[in-house]
Amino acid sequence: MHGDVPTRALRSISLGILLLAAPVAAQPPAAGDWQLPGRDYGMTRFSPLDEINRENVGGLKPVWTFSTGLLRAHEGNPLVVGNLLFVHTPFPNRVYALDLAEPGAPIRWSYAVPAATARLRVPEGCCDVGSRGLAYHPSGILIAPLFHGEVVGLEATTGREVWRVQNVDRAEGGSLSGAPLVVGELVIVGSGGAEYGVRGTITAYEAATGKLAWRAFSTGPDAEVLIDGDANLNYSSHRGRNLGVTTWPADGWRHGGGTVSGWITHDPELGLIYHGTDPAAPGDGTARPGDNKWTSTLFARSAATGKVRWALQLTPHDEWGYGAANENILVDLSIGGDSIKALVHFDANGFAYTIDRTTGKLILAERIGPANWATRIDRPSAVPVRDPKYATGTTRVNGICPAAAGMKGLGPAAYSPVTNWFYVPLNNLCMSLQTTGATYEAGKPFRGVTIRMAAGPGEIRGRFVAYDATTGAIAWQNQEPLAVTGGALATAGGLVFYGTMDGWLKAVDATNGRELWRFKTPSGIVGSPITFSGPHGQQFVAVLSGLGGWLGQGGNGAFPDLDRQVTQGGVLTVFGR
Repeated sequence: MHGDVPTRALRSISLGILLLAAPVAAQPPAAGDWQLPGRDYGMTRFSPLDEINRENVGGLKPVWTFSTGLLRAHEGNPLVVGNLLFVHTPFPNRVYALDLAEPGAPIRWSYAVPAATARLRVPEGCCDVGSRGLAYHPSGILIAPLFHGEVVGLEATTGREVWRVQNVDRAEGGSLSGAPLVVGELVIVGSGGAEYGVRGTITAYEAATGKLAWRAFSTGPDAEVLIDGDANLNYSSHRGRNLGVTTWPADGWRHGGGTVSGWITHDPELGLIYHGTDPAAPGDGTARPGDNKWTSTLFARSAATGKVRWALQLTPHDEWGYGAANENILVDLSIGGDSIKALVHFDANGFAYTIDRTTGKLILAERIGPANWATRIDRPSAVPVRDPKYATGTTRVNGICPAAAGMKGLGPAAYSPVTNWFYVPLNNLCMSLQTTGATYEAGKPFRGVTIRMAAGPGEIRGRFVAYDATTGAIAWQNQEPLAVTGGALATAGGLVFYGTMDGWLKAVDATNGRELWRFKTPSGIVGSPITFSGPHGQQFVAVLSGLGGWLGQGGNGAFPDLDRQVTQGGVLTVFGR
């Protein structure tokens, strides 16, 4: 069954849409499964499994592998539901179900887009043609975003296509790379393509049928962003009507970017979803004076209707291309003797934010590395205090830190309730930037900047840190010769796993960062490790390797000899004892 919705029809959707079935309360995930992108709704990426621990992780070894047969960026992570492991690929976005109950986990079924679609020339954007993952609905529907712009629902046991809908317009440069999230009877999907001047959206579909439930835009009138009243009562810069229009020149918001290519999280108790938006378009900030709301912004929305509970713009008038699409980790923290329903966000702009996820009020914002574009985040106003030395223009500006790829990329951090620390993969890159002017043309890059990236202070290109979101302190850090582009995994066994661009999967002690184990995978890791239980209860660790993405393609000069250190090619490697 197909349920395509024309783009022009979607544009007419407004605040009046209501969903009949409200999201259901979340059940704790099965200890041995990995059914959500971050394992739980808060995206902590923490597993209670502890069979593999500090004492025995040194004996971890590969037990089987699976080659996807494709190159480019293998991002995100597999899902594990019972005896099935679901793995995805970059465009043309094949999906495989592997049978964990059989030796070597043979293919139970596979799904490939029609041959005509697979031959499409699709926009590659700034950052390759990768996909960050799948979503699973407990009724047995597996949802896959397809990079060329469609979303497909598959029968999880057979791979049969149940529904398929058009989400973005490929001809305009739209794409789908973010992982969707199932909330109750809905699946929520963000769009990509900000670097093509695509106007950002986030859309909810009925998971069983693909029927449209609601759609919200990131820029434009309040009625289309789904804002009713002030976006954030805590801050004067966020109060007023239609700021998604008035903070732009003329009709700049119509091609203003702010897509939703990153992660979505959910608080079942509050009934809210949380997501960030990408940077503004064009990349040339001189062409769009103003704050450019609501790009580079965090949103809290009703999961049922999409209506905004609060918004917080992290980098107003983002002239460096940072965006705010990174994950929002939802945990309850004790700060100053108070229990806070917190949202912790590690932004590309180089600052770590602790926010009250109920109200959108900023609690803490601390630098997590060499970020020099702003001297600090003013907590009373939540506005960055910029250093004018690093404002962009037609004269080349050197030494801007971090680089446009971000101090923190889309590889997600992890949180351990055992240590109360967050484990964060970071880049250590700076850049030179010069504006060149940009003219919008549908389906063509809409940038207007030239960028060169290079190693930051210390001549290293990556770090992996343990961070305390209650104080803003870094508990420990490991330096890496290349950027840490993959995600993190924390476990009850006292371990943290992370991958590197040159292909090492590492296990470190969660308390001090001491390396306990490493394995060289077949390609660079831009995906995220997971852990799960096999059919007989044994614990496994898995990671999808396959170099790609903006940095994996050289990073505008940041990695001039990368092809001498690692090769391409997607492989899932599974480890056991």
